[in-house]
Amino acid sequence: MERVLFKAVFKSGALALAFILLCACSPKLNWRTVQSPDQHYAALFPGKPEKIDRQITYQDQELTQALEAVKVEDDIYSISTTKLTNRQASLASSISSELQTNLMDRAKASGGTIAVEDGFYQTAGHQRLPVKDYFITFAANGKNQQTMRVRWITRVTDGDTIFVYQISVLHVNTDSADAKPLLSKEEYANFFNEFYPE
Repeated sequence: MERVLFKAVFKSGALALAFILLCACSPKLNWRTVQSPDQHYAALFPGKPEKIDRQITYQDQELTQALEAVKVEDDIYSISTTKLTNRQASLASSISSELQTNLMDRAKASGGTIAVEDGFYQTAGHQRLPVKDYFITFAANGKNQQTMRVRWITRVTDGDTIFVYQISVLHVNTDSADAKPLLSKEEYANFFNEFYPE
């Protein structure tokens, strides 16, 4: 039941991205630093992102979720943040795991591929920490494929608030079966390298 509910919640996130696709113009790369004090991060976006906030229910707990995203031509750059109180800390691991599992299952069901690479991210306090980058290809039955680069980061603030971040770039209309060479290019790497959680 919880898994079904969680999938429904994140399908609504997909609808939000579809809304952004329809509403957003497609600017050329226009890098700007976006401060998100409520979500405790700073990020470099290639255009002005749209922001959506909402409340979700997970395991009978009310959680706050925010999405900032921008569409640039065939790419959607997005940062999703799930905020947990210190009393909800035990949910952080299962939320991150569920987000990962849903994407991996979708890729496998489509006949796509998944590659994982070790990397690093840097906090606002200049601490360098390990992270895993996932390069995913979603097959599309002979049509143009979608490729995605995504990473998940969980951070605890000084006030004992926990943030689960999903940082991703989704590229559509690609003929490549290998997401890694494409999504390791500078215009994508900048987005990941310049994300600084507190």
